[in-house]
Amino acid sequence: MRDLLFHLQPTAATSLQAQIREKIVTAIVGGQLPAGDRMPSSRALARDLSVSRNTVTLAYQSLVDDGFLAGLERSGYYVNRATVELPSTSHRKNGAAAESALSAGNARRMDWSARLAIAPAAQVNVAKPENWSKYPYPFIYGQVDLALFPMAEWRDCARQALGRRWLEDWALDHHTSDDPMLVEQVRTRLLPRRGVMASDAEILITVGAQHALYLLSTLLIGPKTRVAVENPGYPDVRNIVSLATRHVVPIPIDAAGLIVDARLDDCDVVHVTPSHQAPSTVTMSQARRMALLEKAHAEDFVIIEDDYEFETNYVCAPLPALKSLDRDGRVLYVGSLSKTIFPGLRLGYMVGPPELMREARALRRLMLRHPPNNAQRTAALFLQLGHHDAMILRLRRVYGERWKVIGEAIERHLPGLRRMPSHGGSSVWLQGPEGFDADALAARALEKGVVIEAGSAFFADRPAKKNCFRLGFSSIETDKIEAGVKVLAGLVG
Repeated sequence: MRDLLFHLQPTAATSLQAQIREKIVTAIVGGQLPAGDRMPSSRALARDLSVSRNTVTLAYQSLVDDGFLAGLERSGYYVNRATVELPSTSHRKNGAAAESALSAGNARRMDWSARLAIAPAAQVNVAKPENWSKYPYPFIYGQVDLALFPMAEWRDCARQALGRRWLEDWALDHHTSDDPMLVEQVRTRLLPRRGVMASDAEILITVGAQHALYLLSTLLIGPKTRVAVENPGYPDVRNIVSLATRHVVPIPIDAAGLIVDARLDDCDVVHVTPSHQAPSTVTMSQARRMALLEKAHAEDFVIIEDDYEFETNYVCAPLPALKSLDRDGRVLYVGSLSKTIFPGLRLGYMVGPPELMREARALRRLMLRHPPNNAQRTAALFLQLGHHDAMILRLRRVYGERWKVIGEAIERHLPGLRRMPSHGGSSVWLQGPEGFDADALAARALEKGVVIEAGSAFFADRPAKKNCFRLGFSSIETDKIEAGVKVLAGLVG
């Protein structure tokens, strides 16, 4: 039996019995009272609502008469399964009663759309089915193959982190502080591999890289700020920035990454993904990196470097991060542990000058104080004990094989599509000829058990280009890749 908590208005035009009935019907139709749930006894509900038991009994009986409740002798009242599970039938039978009860509630509802200062739900984003893992060929980006995850090692780190030895480190509110062990691992183990040297005061732990991007956007971008984003590029960067300014400048990419030209001259902030550009996976060349830094110095703009997937290079060693080449202190570095450990971890970090990180820490406190202490300590132990390094080696080997397999399958079965050149990553970006509709292809492919990501959401232009799509291979088994590409080829024709 679920507790019912609602308020009656004795002075209202409708009777107390009608108000009880309205509240219960609304809860049943809205799903708050599921099929088969036992209702409170008439005595208990009457006591809680401070009304007579007879009032509740009459309300219950009218709901039984209309099919919303079922009464069982010596057992009580239950939500009628037939009414909830067969809404079309029940609405035909009891439509007038339900409509009357709901309309009374809706008449008092506020128009929240008129109250909203922003409407992020209306923004364009990548669409994928929630049950993508149930499809035979899930070419989904940003997910992991659970069979490759070192479950025993992570469990051991979690057990240690939650032990009494470190009780104060994870049980108390640390206000604005981060786990010192995790900060140390980021500073001494992760950043040096990217050529980045930083002090503790220059590092902030975030709830994933996207949280870092939102913090930086809030701190650095105002209504008049001009922000350059890659086009095609990561949709949520564009979405985050669009909440703060209308001046979003889409900059095209080529085989060397973001094109550096006069379009950057009037910009204040530039967001780039140089290791593996999202979504094309192109690696920004060393010459292009130097050109971008020179342009930033000349035009006095800030660079936000979103350095994800640098670990997954299969052809050559990764290039040093832009931050490592920065001499002006104008590059802000964003990294993620969620991309390499598992996406549900939601831990990232950013690196910048102490004065900016101080403001970011204060803003983070207003939002959520700090990321969960136990998750931070578990991740710190996972790094410290070498499990993360071992996992990266395993992923690089397996993903490298899949990268090769999917490349060969595309050459064999999809010769009419152009693949952007890359050194690695966990996805491939394909471009069809003019007139090719990847949105329609994604819909048809889903019917055949193949999940792909149509590329239109990655473009800032409206109407967007529809001739591109992305195939992720981090969560599909290697021996299924070619079969999935063949199914896709049959739909492309």
